[in-house]
Amino acid sequence: MSADLLVVGLGRMAYSAALDLQRTLAEARIDRTVDRDMLLLVEHPPVVTLGRSFQRKHLPTPPEELERRGIELFDIERGGDITFHGPGQLVGYPIFDLTEHKPDLHLFLRQIEECVIKTVADAGIRAEGREGRTGVWVEDRKLASIGIHVKKWVTWHGFALNVLTDLSFFDLIVPCGIDEVVMTSMQKELQERAPRDLWARTLDGIVLGFCDVFGQTPQAVTVADLKAVVGAGSME
Repeated sequence: MSADLLVVGLGRMAYSAALDLQRTLAEARIDRTVDRDMLLLVEHPPVVTLGRSFQRKHLPTPPEELERRGIELFDIERGGDITFHGPGQLVGYPIFDLTEHKPDLHLFLRQIEECVIKTVADAGIRAEGREGRTGVWVEDRKLASIGIHVKKWVTWHGFALNVLTDLSFFDLIVPCGIDEVVMTSMQKELQERAPRDLWARTLDGIVLGFCDVFGQTPQAVTVADLKAVVGAGSME
């Protein structure tokens, strides 16, 4: 197993561009063009995504209304139901070859939960997983959602951690297909204790969390660095 984790900070990026990038890098990981695991960290403009378990009743807002409000809609290959991504939410896409760890999808989901739990604990939030529910919770409030896809034991898609998120967006959907779920954010949980640099601290914390859980060392790289390895033409 490679001891390095390639960490790619994408800033704010359209969902479609990030999805194309994930798929390209996952294929590169499958064919060993890239020989190390990657973690893409990104913030998206408002978007609703529909996973493989999506049920139509979980999107009570007409797609035309979403479009009117500038919210994109994507039907994608990840597991899980419906979720929202938007400003103030830290989204992480781990592109991992599980044959170099343990080829156990359920274990991987629990490990991602652990990464998030460690990150928010450093900010003073006590969170936990919940039996039978993928994600991270603060008591009965959901703080982070997780949904992944795997091909030949290489993963993509990942987690969405509400840091500074405008939670009113979740009123447009039934988050994760869970009736009456209450969504929360780190900012809301911390209230007056939320530091001004909460976003930056969370970015650093999630990288440290992944490296701690998976026993790796972070190596910051850019998309340009990856293009040099994968081939610029395949990443346009």
